[in-house]
Amino acid sequence: MHYYRPYGDFMPNLRFIGGIAWMAVTIAGCGVANPPSAQAPMPSEPTLINYVDPSAVQGLNTRTLFSGETGNLHVHAVYPAVADAPRLTEKLHGTVSEELDRFTRSGSPADTLPKPEFNVDWQLAAASPEVLGVRLRIGHSMESGWSEARTTVWYDRTKGRVLDSADLLAGRPALVTLAGIVRSELALRGPLVTPNALRPDREMFDSLGFNPRGDLVVEFDDKQVGLEVAGRVAVAVPSATAAPLLSEVGLRAQRAAVQAKKVPVPMSREEIKAASTDKPPARSSKAGSVDCARLRCVALTYDDGPGPETSRLLDILRAHGARATFFSIGSNASARPDLLRRMRDEGHLVANHGWSHRDLTMLPSIKISDQLIRTQHTIAQTIGQAPTLMRPPYGDGGIQVAAIAGRLNMALVRWNVDSEDRQDADPRAIADRTVARAEPGAIVLLHDSHSATVDAAPEILRRLSAAGYIFVTVPELYGLGEMVPGRIYESGGVSTALDR
Repeated sequence: MHYYRPYGDFMPNLRFIGGIAWMAVTIAGCGVANPPSAQAPMPSEPTLINYVDPSAVQGLNTRTLFSGETGNLHVHAVYPAVADAPRLTEKLHGTVSEELDRFTRSGSPADTLPKPEFNVDWQLAAASPEVLGVRLRIGHSMESGWSEARTTVWYDRTKGRVLDSADLLAGRPALVTLAGIVRSELALRGPLVTPNALRPDREMFDSLGFNPRGDLVVEFDDKQVGLEVAGRVAVAVPSATAAPLLSEVGLRAQRAAVQAKKVPVPMSREEIKAASTDKPPARSSKAGSVDCARLRCVALTYDDGPGPETSRLLDILRAHGARATFFSIGSNASARPDLLRRMRDEGHLVANHGWSHRDLTMLPSIKISDQLIRTQHTIAQTIGQAPTLMRPPYGDGGIQVAAIAGRLNMALVRWNVDSEDRQDADPRAIADRTVARAEPGAIVLLHDSHSATVDAAPEILRRLSAAGYIFVTVPELYGLGEMVPGRIYESGGVSTALDR
């Protein structure tokens, strides 16, 4: 996989880069394209991939390999797991692990700022009773800037086989023919691409998918066949041309992609924002039942879900009569809307943690907005309420992030008690730290993506309850006072307004 320096303010012509349509970026979380111009309307872009709504796939969940800080690195690595496709899950785990290992081995000086970042996001390229396709977007930043690679893994459900993208082709002759077709197309695109770099290697054709018409979409890693400023380079081979090159499973994958129901989304960022802001503000159904001016209140907050451990955590909280605030990642929320609805119904508060856990301080304002708006829309459409709180991934915010959150009617929430659970597999140690550091009005940082954290929950609740604590959502710490959009809150009664 290859990587590139970010294109900054450069606005590439979509004829040359074949970028994924703006709305696919907005909902699927690719985060690699600028909005369309009037001269190049995105809905007709041939390399638009028809992503599948993950909530429609029975037995799909998300697994977090790692999320948080490790050494001097910011890492968020998540991938899907489907119950009836364990070999696919194993393949995705291995792919993500290998890339993360490569990234961490590259090393970084302890005092490097900004911190290098590794991020994995995913989409479903197709899903049917016969095939599944999972597209991984693997990005990282080092001294050379932000880089992205893409790989699409396929699963033949009829035979229980995991397939690389090249396996969608009918052998080596088809690969050679496809390489020639793609090279000829790239040769027409001008100086931003380097068609001579293209070879008929399986490794170069590791991300194949299909657009809604059934055209074969071939996409490359950054800098693989283009200059740094080109960004994502992709070619759509017409369906009639591609069909003779496809294997049997490739034809089934093509049919699945064509027949897939599109994710129903508005067609502009303004419509997405409107669709979330017309919902009432998110509020715990039990807000106002506790007077935190008189009682010892603490707000447990859980980041990075929902995921496989979240249901178990909700069971534990319900058994102890405790409520919490869940800062949900948008891509995870889109896969498990049932868990978001359960949070709402059981008196918890659902809040915004960005779409794919990118370090927002390293993004331009338009991408910060996209990360927050996508998530806001997903949550609002799921629970019928618009989040009023957001937590920047890694806790890193700033003037620009606060200003954008404020315009979206959200306050920023950090914490004053860190359970340090992300790299600890010992539930007892997590519970000991949390209980020892808790104080009235505390906002406690925890992660429902981490099984040891969920294992620690009963002990945390038992010991803090014995000490007289009541477990409430974050806004309840502030009583009748409203949490002001754009302000940063770190504990009950403490907030900061950044100059804008």
